[in-house]
Amino acid sequence: MAVHPSPTGLPSAGLPPAEVLADRPAVLRLDGPPPADPAAWAAAHRTALRAAVAEHGAVLVRGLGLADAAAVGRVGEELLDQVMAEREGFATRRRLADGVYSSSEWPPDQPMCMHHELSYRREVPATLLFGCLRPPASGGITGVADSRTVLAALDPALVERFERTGWRLDRSYTDTVGVGREESFGAASREAIDAYCADRGIETEWRPGGDLRTRQRSAAVLRHPADGRRGWFNQIAFLNEWTLDPVIREYLTFEFGADGLPFNSRYGDGGAIAEDTVLAINAVYEKHTRREPWQAGDLMVVDNLRMAHSREPFEGEREIAVVLGDPVLLPDPV
Repeated sequence: MAVHPSPTGLPSAGLPPAEVLADRPAVLRLDGPPPADPAAWAAAHRTALRAAVAEHGAVLVRGLGLADAAAVGRVGEELLDQVMAEREGFATRRRLADGVYSSSEWPPDQPMCMHHELSYRREVPATLLFGCLRPPASGGITGVADSRTVLAALDPALVERFERTGWRLDRSYTDTVGVGREESFGAASREAIDAYCADRGIETEWRPGGDLRTRQRSAAVLRHPADGRRGWFNQIAFLNEWTLDPVIREYLTFEFGADGLPFNSRYGDGGAIAEDTVLAINAVYEKHTRREPWQAGDLMVVDNLRMAHSREPFEGEREIAVVLGDPVLLPDPV
């Protein structure tokens, strides 16, 4: 791991032990007033903080005093080896600052189920930063769950089938629903999109009128590159038709057909995933979710290869700034 020098000239410093409770992520509480420069603090404590994330999977730093997206971006530059631009996102984000995005735009009354960010891609962020600029009036927790614990708790027969076939993500891009093609692929022309997809093993099907359908296969279980331990690493349950609100699912199916949903997951061999399978996966996630309500200025650092995360329904204004970093190339799917 590279060690970045602090802009203040401070040497890398240790941190007090994080508070760890069974139903919460590890919380590191900073004593006294917030640092005058959160990025300088991050630089000075980079090695120790990343070691804590490696130990716990996710660490919430409380008392850092993050005030705006630019501050989150500067912290990201100090903590991450490389900041990533998002591609192939499943929900729209706003760009808040260089390398900093809003959280995914999703109805506030609907949960975002547990998932590993961009786990259907060939190149995924190994590390995520979440900075709380404005906590909601209620709800809106970003929960985390350890993929190793989830894997051990799932039905072995279900795991075996997904390990044998992988999982498939089908997506439909239209001008009216979901993320647009240019936002997803960073390209507007059909030729550029086809080239992007061909380079990453994504099948494309252009429909009459210019709509696009894609298919891509990924492994459902990942060995963590740091320690080789296996975890349930995917977005099978979240990006599935049975996780959609029933009214929304019915409307989209009526409007675009059963194969025209903005996204839907399947077994890697193309088989449909039953509703009870999706419910079973989400039930295991729920049992092992760790929660800590947001406070203004919080920073949460998440090992995306190890920890799934979610977003619970909320009321009021909520602003979470997100930085994706430390890209990792995944092995080809089975």
